[in-house]
Amino acid sequence: MKIIPCIIGLGYVGLPITLNLSKKFLTYGFDINKERIESLKKKIDINNEFRFQKFCNLKKIIFTNKIEDIKKCNFFILCVPTPIHKDRTPDLGNLNDAIKTVSKILKKNDIIFIESTVFPGMTEKCKNYLEKKTNLKNNKDFYIGYSPERVNPGDKMHTLQNITKIVAIKTKNKKILKRIFKIYNKISKKLLRSNNIRTAETAKVIENIQRDINIALMNEILLICKKLKINFNEVINLAKSKWNFINFRPGLVGGHCLPVDPYYLSSMMAKKNFKTEVTLAGRKVNDKMLNYIIDELSNFLNKRNKSLKNSKIMIVGLTYKGGVADMRNSLNFKIFNKIKKYNNKTDGCDPFVEEKTKVSYGIYNKINKNIKYDVILFLSHHDYFKKIFQNIVSSKNRNKILDPFNYYS
Repeated sequence: MKIIPCIIGLGYVGLPITLNLSKKFLTYGFDINKERIESLKKKIDINNEFRFQKFCNLKKIIFTNKIEDIKKCNFFILCVPTPIHKDRTPDLGNLNDAIKTVSKILKKNDIIFIESTVFPGMTEKCKNYLEKKTNLKNNKDFYIGYSPERVNPGDKMHTLQNITKIVAIKTKNKKILKRIFKIYNKISKKLLRSNNIRTAETAKVIENIQRDINIALMNEILLICKKLKINFNEVINLAKSKWNFINFRPGLVGGHCLPVDPYYLSSMMAKKNFKTEVTLAGRKVNDKMLNYIIDELSNFLNKRNKSLKNSKIMIVGLTYKGGVADMRNSLNFKIFNKIKKYNNKTDGCDPFVEEKTKVSYGIYNKINKNIKYDVILFLSHHDYFKKIFQNIVSSKNRNKILDPFNYYS
């Protein structure tokens, strides 16, 4: 059988999968965002993850937002966002909509893989919905699996093809398995097979929970060192001399995964009458770092007989991390907006921010040397920002630098 893949959701996860598969297959890229589809047809990625030359296989990609265009597809990969609601419970609206879309065109021998972050058991719920709506049976008429996304936006080393990709599905059908690996071998060079979908779902959420907690620990150690007037960098350098010390750095935690995934697991366990103790510990600490930055900024200005309200402020690094355009759950941007509402003489610098946002909020690619700032606050770690830092250090404005996470100091 000829494989006709369709990727549903063309963001940071779906687009690279689409590009990789188009090297071998005629690939359909589906997204409900019409503006996103039109820009991709013009070889434009507003996320700035892929440049013009990456679309060299555009003749083998059909971008569409019309369900009738993907009816003949037989291998669906769902890469839609799974955020949280304001009450921090899982928001599965996008995934539910994607499953509904597939249910309208599902045929015998079709394969569906979910890549979105979910809580353990969600793939099974999707399977039950598809069986109910189509009268088709899983592992007989259609096949559903889970392959957790591990895309790291802005990371040029751990690209999709270079990371280990988990492929979880419960079937012994050799023909189906052959089709699955034919697809996923084109997505990643390293595949890890699992027969248990729930373990793969759980592995995904704990990967990010572990990182969230470790960063939170370093953030708390930073706060402790500040309180005790101890040199944080020296503490870490001494601690690193032990062979099993894990070298995490403090910082603002944002993006689509780390601030979200802990709530997927904790919300599910709450329904099981199990209260998680450690899972959300990182969230409490990392969310508080917004206040830490505001306090550090105020103290910095007060020592120079300046006030937060009347100072000229430049904030460097506004996306959730340096080198990406993604603003989702960006504490950097929240800090910028909070200060800007209080002080309209606040500017931002980040070349990675989408152009529309730059225009709307007055964000620049570079720091204007002719403007005299009272403080230049660095919130992100990236080579581009490091060069800005070094240029300022070598100028008369070096005493205006505030580097609260010791990224460059």
